[in-house]
Amino acid sequence: MKKIYKRYIKDSVDEDLKNKMVFVGGPRQVGKTTFALTFLAEPHEKHPAYLNWDDVLTRSSLLRGELPPNQDLIVLDEIHKYARWRNLVKGFYDTKKTDISFIITGSARLDYYSKGGDSLHGRYHYYRLHPFSIQEVNTTPSASDVQGLLKFGGLPEPFLRADEKFWRRWQKERLQRVIYEDIRDLENIKEISLLELLAEEIPNRVGSPLSVKNLKELLQVAHETVERWLKIFERMYYCYRIPPYGPPKVRAVKKEQKLYLWDWSIIPDPGPRFENFVASQLLKYCHFVEDTEGFRMDLRFLRDTDKREIDFVVLKEGRPLFAVECKSGEKNINPSLFYFMKRTSIPRFYQVHEGNRDYEKNGVRVLPFHTFCKELCLP
Repeated sequence: MKKIYKRYIKDSVDEDLKNKMVFVGGPRQVGKTTFALTFLAEPHEKHPAYLNWDDVLTRSSLLRGELPPNQDLIVLDEIHKYARWRNLVKGFYDTKKTDISFIITGSARLDYYSKGGDSLHGRYHYYRLHPFSIQEVNTTPSASDVQGLLKFGGLPEPFLRADEKFWRRWQKERLQRVIYEDIRDLENIKEISLLELLAEEIPNRVGSPLSVKNLKELLQVAHETVERWLKIFERMYYCYRIPPYGPPKVRAVKKEQKLYLWDWSIIPDPGPRFENFVASQLLKYCHFVEDTEGFRMDLRFLRDTDKREIDFVVLKEGRPLFAVECKSGEKNINPSLFYFMKRTSIPRFYQVHEGNRDYEKNGVRVLPFHTFCKELCLP
């Protein structure tokens, strides 16, 4: 029997539904539909309150302004594929909000596709649903949980199956659907085959300063074209970029960015894959705090002009909370941690790894990544 995990945003969404609509965005097959169905008395896709825009009969009913009767909660799935979905949803909410709660889900950035036209501002709360993380799959995590997530990723189906052949086939099909279905439905892209080449190249660029120029030369297209395509992938929750942190007294780089994937399992090299895994956990933490508490959170990296670097710095309302360096093995402490400790106002420094050693040296805590997640209560 397949294990059912309670998703980390469940309680917060349940509370918000009392007053507003809830939008849930996230990568394809991260579990948005399954999560939304848990709010229905009988959680399955044949429930009358589950309405998927891709279904022709459902689409016709929605366009006629019809909702299923005697339902106190409606799930609208993938409705952002409709060009005028904002006005349609606004009309449903404004006329039915006293009787019906609404969950809107989609495998694209719903906040981006809600811009323009009739504003939905003030009518919804937006959540970004992330893949499984260590604390979500095990409240007492271990190194084996880390290895399972590193190998199969945090998207529920391949992680729960834990089968390499299934994972390979599933990944191939997923990429095809992201490009030839999701992007095709929402974006005007003519060179769709080049977009597929870019998607296949991105995993090789993880963790290093991103060079759009190199990608431009590889694909033989304009700089602006590559930048536009990367933004499309970001809107589709395929990848994300993090900017540098430039504190005073440090000759920090200002323009470089680093790129990571929502599904780290497709990254071929173990070092960058572990770094991406850590980045995704920290981004999940930032998004969770933003979406549930309203604080402005940022995930950055720190690198100076002499190429000293710390992988990640987490900021809250513009102030650094802690810095994290990743090492796939139990290696010596990165000297950059001590260097930046003396020259920045970052209060805590960590170096995380896949092993078991846990110690502190001169203000730097070195510990297993699963222990780090547990001690900081990351979602």
